[in-house]
Amino acid sequence: MQFLDFEKPIEDLNQQLEKLKALAEKNNVDMSASISELETTIDKTRKNLYANLTPWQRVQLSRHPERPYTLYYIGQICDKFTELFGDRNVADDKAIVGGFAEIGGEHVMLIGHQKGTNTKQRQLRNFGMANPEGYRKALRLMKIAEKFNRPIVTLIDTPGAFPGLEAEERGQGEAIARNLFEMINLKVPVICIIIGEGASGGALGIGIGDKVVMLENTWYTVISPENCSTILWHSWDFKVKAAEQLKLTSKDMSSFGLVDDVIAEPEGGAHNQPEAMAESLKKYILDTIKTLSKIAPEKRIEQRIEKFSNMGFYEEL
Repeated sequence: MQFLDFEKPIEDLNQQLEKLKALAEKNNVDMSASISELETTIDKTRKNLYANLTPWQRVQLSRHPERPYTLYYIGQICDKFTELFGDRNVADDKAIVGGFAEIGGEHVMLIGHQKGTNTKQRQLRNFGMANPEGYRKALRLMKIAEKFNRPIVTLIDTPGAFPGLEAEERGQGEAIARNLFEMINLKVPVICIIIGEGASGGALGIGIGDKVVMLENTWYTVISPENCSTILWHSWDFKVKAAEQLKLTSKDMSSFGLVDDVIAEPEGGAHNQPEAMAESLKKYILDTIKTLSKIAPEKRIEQRIEKFSNMGFYEEL
């Protein structure tokens, strides 16, 4: 397991535990009492550490290299999954995956960002930064879901939409704006879940739904702390302060009314117990689909429009 810098106390204790176990095995000595005591200390240390996480530490957790991504959740929660490809215009964007899925007897359209689990995969997936064709592919799949009356579930995990010149030339802004317009009017239930990073328009492009939800150790805001620090202080050195000022945690977003629910993560984060996290995600999806399916499509659309219209502060002159 990889440890983040703030997890150094846990890492040190784990190293002691491994040495103790190796010593007991090498010398064939019963050290179960000492091992058990050290394991208890590790659990207490982890509990205390995770009870007082700073916004920047939650940002770090959302980027943990072992954190579950969309394809992991698909493998864990889906009984069946048929991936669909391409935007029927330019290409197939590997940063966004999607297709028909069966989850606990419910047939849904599941769409999500995918970052990749190693260097080669991250390059293939463009680190989860979608091009316009990725958002157009997502919209195509949503329209198919609407045609066949299937609920839509999106899993959001992106540092932002791809900012390259070629993406702008192919209409990045228009593609995201079109998705916002179309998603607000979809007749089927839409559940959007932030499973890692939720940055800017890259997240919003598949983030308009009846329920917008965050996992506990994720973030959701207009800009990353590093880029915010660069703009305001011309240096990345103030990223910790920027994370605090942006109010980007799940607790902050919930208090502002910008997300509907927060799904608790296992102690130590989603990467520490990925199977338990997947089970919690599956339960939330199934329960929410049942609730939303009882509401008439016209009423759902009306509630969706009202919810997003009431966000923020503005004055009409």
